[in-house]
Amino acid sequence: MGRLDAQTFGDRLLAADSRASGFDYMRISLALLVLVFNAATILYGQGFADQMWRGPLHPFIAIIGPMFFSLSGFLIAGSLNRCKSIVEFIGLRILRLVPALLVAVLLIALLLGPIFTTLHLGMYFTDLRVYEYLLNLFGALHLELPGVFATNSFAGVVNMQLWVLPREVKCYVLVALMSIIGVSRPSRQLMMFFVLLHIIAAAYFLSVNTHIHDAPTSFSGYLLLLCFVDGVAMYVFRRSIASNALLFAGAATLSIVLLTVPGGTWFASMPVTYVTVYLGLRNPRRSRVLLSGDYSYGVFLYGFPVQQAVVAAMPSFGHFYLSVAIGLPCTLAFAVASWWLVERPMQGLRPLIGRIGDDALAVKEALRLRCIDWVRRALSNE
Repeated sequence: MGRLDAQTFGDRLLAADSRASGFDYMRISLALLVLVFNAATILYGQGFADQMWRGPLHPFIAIIGPMFFSLSGFLIAGSLNRCKSIVEFIGLRILRLVPALLVAVLLIALLLGPIFTTLHLGMYFTDLRVYEYLLNLFGALHLELPGVFATNSFAGVVNMQLWVLPREVKCYVLVALMSIIGVSRPSRQLMMFFVLLHIIAAAYFLSVNTHIHDAPTSFSGYLLLLCFVDGVAMYVFRRSIASNALLFAGAATLSIVLLTVPGGTWFASMPVTYVTVYLGLRNPRRSRVLLSGDYSYGVFLYGFPVQQAVVAAMPSFGHFYLSVAIGLPCTLAFAVASWWLVERPMQGLRPLIGRIGDDALAVKEALRLRCIDWVRRALSNE
């Protein structure tokens, strides 16, 4: 094999100055694939989605969610590694997620909802479900608004995509806890932790699926957690993992097979994560248009409600590509506005978060020294 095959993930990450453009392309590509699939599902209904899920495209649809979480795990581990304290890490995660989510939730509940509801505005704004929807800001999942999109296949559901957020937050909490207890660096203990997690997943799968042919081909929240953890593991052990084209081909083939056979999804996290990180560490030239900002989060927040609105406003569409032709540019417009008007300006607060993290470290050190001093005094009194 050539020289490139002797490189590790760590080598490729270093060569890209920790900013490999492959991850940026992958984020927006996966977000757009979700939008296209949702467009077809919204237009044709859950029955069509089930047919697609059971059809030959199943592994290519089923891999999208796991790849998102694998990518997130790798990048979040890198973010944690660059942060000087856990306080800074948590602050930056909140800064990245919450402001754009706040704007999206308010726009959908207070603007889109009143436009598309079949209820009188007085009834709409006195319905408890409107205010329950605002609880999405705090991780309490609520997907429906009263009378909204009443004639669509997913009546009342305004943003199915939000089901991912609570699971993403749990992953952030997990990696933060790993850092606090000191198992976020390469070590035998960390490797044992990853292995044990996979053993637990396999044991749980075998306990709930006594007949392997009846095992579901869908993925669960636990699989997404495994993909996130494997992404973290590949970052932590990046200097020891070969970036090899043959390994990539084998992992891609194994991923497709495992995502196809019943129950295979429970064992697909490792090969899926390898495929994701390998592709993410490609570093093609950046598109000035496509990568002028990180629009993937905006596509995630607005894709489903925009597609729902398109179908509700023009129910005579017979083909989903017509729906996509209208919904995609509208979604991108919201995503671009979200980045430049909300997400990008909030990044200006990163130095403030850093200073808060430094202050937290200073307080921690002062408390540590005080505790040491207290122990010494107590021992000297004896």
